[in-house]
Amino acid sequence: MVTADAVIHGDRQRLIGFSEVEHPVVLQLGGNEPDKMAEAARVAEEFGYDEVNINCGCPSDRVQSGAFGACLMREPQTVAACVAAMRAAVSIPVTVKCRIAIDEDPPRETLFNFVDQVADVGCEVFTVHARKAWLKGLSPKENREIPPLDYGLVKALKQARPDLTIILNGGITSLSASAEHLLDFDGVMLGRAAYQTPALLGAVDEALFDPDASILSPFGAVLDYQPYIEARLAEGVRLSSMTRHMLGLFNGMPGARMWRRVLSERGPKPGAGIDVLEEAFDAVAERAAAC
Repeated sequence: MVTADAVIHGDRQRLIGFSEVEHPVVLQLGGNEPDKMAEAARVAEEFGYDEVNINCGCPSDRVQSGAFGACLMREPQTVAACVAAMRAAVSIPVTVKCRIAIDEDPPRETLFNFVDQVADVGCEVFTVHARKAWLKGLSPKENREIPPLDYGLVKALKQARPDLTIILNGGITSLSASAEHLLDFDGVMLGRAAYQTPALLGAVDEALFDPDASILSPFGAVLDYQPYIEARLAEGVRLSSMTRHMLGLFNGMPGARMWRRVLSERGPKPGAGIDVLEEAFDAVAERAAAC
């Protein structure tokens, strides 16, 4: 998620640059001013993004101080104005990610009213985190875990609005659970599970879409990623900026601890190069081969 102001005024390549191999890729924007959101959406389209999404679910203090994120659940008319301006500015899809409600607001009334107003201006895709957001008293981390999930309410929304694409988010930790939810929803979004145990992503195609699809192992993922890392290192990017997101890649496998140790201890050091990644890779590969 990047704020509209940052996209307009900041270092765009650093903030929103991406590799062509990442398609399809979505830029999520934070903001509440239609003109700025439209301008940021134009930049996103020029950069080659396949979709632009409005953040209406983040409960952090920084987001609250900017009056966007989950705060916007109480301002569907503002979100609708942003969607209308963005859709007029770009040809790529404009979508929304939201909560079911915030604080003491009634969930069903809040969610249904919000979706109806935003859909009226042409938004067709809603990713719904099936929890309330508590703006006071809970940290962003606690907001991802403590408010109870209400999948039934989001299912009722899909049944009431079959014309919309409704994607379920929140508390989904496995591909088997994803398959079950896909019976009721148009899609599922995995956040923490995908980040903490990224190896499950290598089996998504085979598990959910094509039984004949090949499974990409964590070892294959590292080998595929290595040319990108080498190219970024040559540009002066720190190794740890890339490898810190890979620490959980071998979770549950022999050698996972050594993998994490090498990358977390040596990766952040000045001048750390591809040899650090290779050392970590060899350590986990040797343990796997011995088992």
